[in-house]
Amino acid sequence: MKGSSKYLLAAGAITLIMTLLCAAVCITAAAGIKNAEYQAELSLIASLREKYPELDDGDIIDVLSADADTKSAAAMLRSYGFTNDRWTIVSNEGGFLLGISGCTAVCLLTGGALILVLLLYMRREKKRTLILTEYLSKLNHGQYDLDIGSNSEEEFSLLKNEIYRTTVTLREKSERYGKDKLALKDGISDISHQLKTPLTSIQIMTDGLIENENMPAKERREFLFDIRRSTSHIIFLVQSLLTLSRLDADAITMKSDDVPLKEIMDVCREKTEILAEVRNVNIIFGNCRDISITGDKKWMAEAVSNIVKNCIEHTPDGGRVRVSAKQNKLFTCIRIEDNGCGIPKEELPHIFDRFFRGSTSDENSVGIGLSLSRAIIEKHNGFIRAESEPGKGTSFEIRLMNSIAAKSSSQN
Repeated sequence: MKGSSKYLLAAGAITLIMTLLCAAVCITAAAGIKNAEYQAELSLIASLREKYPELDDGDIIDVLSADADTKSAAAMLRSYGFTNDRWTIVSNEGGFLLGISGCTAVCLLTGGALILVLLLYMRREKKRTLILTEYLSKLNHGQYDLDIGSNSEEEFSLLKNEIYRTTVTLREKSERYGKDKLALKDGISDISHQLKTPLTSIQIMTDGLIENENMPAKERREFLFDIRRSTSHIIFLVQSLLTLSRLDADAITMKSDDVPLKEIMDVCREKTEILAEVRNVNIIFGNCRDISITGDKKWMAEAVSNIVKNCIEHTPDGGRVRVSAKQNKLFTCIRIEDNGCGIPKEELPHIFDRFFRGSTSDENSVGIGLSLSRAIIEKHNGFIRAESEPGKGTSFEIRLMNSIAAKSSSQN
């Protein structure tokens, strides 16, 4: 921890210096005591030689080093008032007291220095805590334009930066949640409106069938056809909403098979040929025999079919819809274009929004198909974009990353 390490180093340095100083005082005091004892021995030898000149050096050394009984000698000294708590024999009481005083002083200085370091550290941490508290208070009051570029790599600055990032992330999530909540409200309103019309129609026609027992067979049959059409519309709406909900919740697992694009186009042709025939629109599928993609055949066919259906619905009688594909080393491009009425410029950015119905949409349109297609394509690590010119037509371009490029992008 960069910020606290200097205080730890200061405390360690003080402890080391004071320990060395204490050792020096003790060594000095011990040397003084040793020297005083040596001087006492010299005085004793000088006194022995002066009083007993007949003793040679060997006799004196024997006397000094003899391991004799000291009890009688101690009793003799006590009789003259000399005890072991006096410094008469070895006169260095001052040096000994100096050593004790020095060690005590060193210990007190050490403790005082460490306490000072601790107080400085606590003061610093308190100041930093107040700064952090003020910083959080500003963030809580919506002041996100705070300068974090001047922060250092020290751990307190890193914590400050992380708090800022976390707060901004939470703010963005809160704003996104508010938008999602509003979108959900609008979506529920749209769903209610979409369900209300066919349900009301079913109820009216059912009441008519029940109350008019003598209704002509032809009219009764028309009523039944209308009820079936409204029921099919409700089933389609509910299934689409359930599919979108499952995609949003990641409850659908997309396969990662190597699928020939021609098989997807064949499924798309089967799903759209009746609608194209009814509206007298010619669908042209380009050659894609040599192209394969990595993904889920069923869901990709659903995505492409929804876009083709949208193009058919916005193409006039006798028009055409062209579906083509090409592939390079990075991605596979599927292009779907029509020569229909086109999309107004101001509506183009919203055509993939859920429940969006443009000014050129059919009155029975729900506004789910393109949104569902985009969700499926994004699950396949791809994206879709649209270009349109009113009166000339619309083109959709799907780009699916190839398997090698997809793995590389996911790793990055």
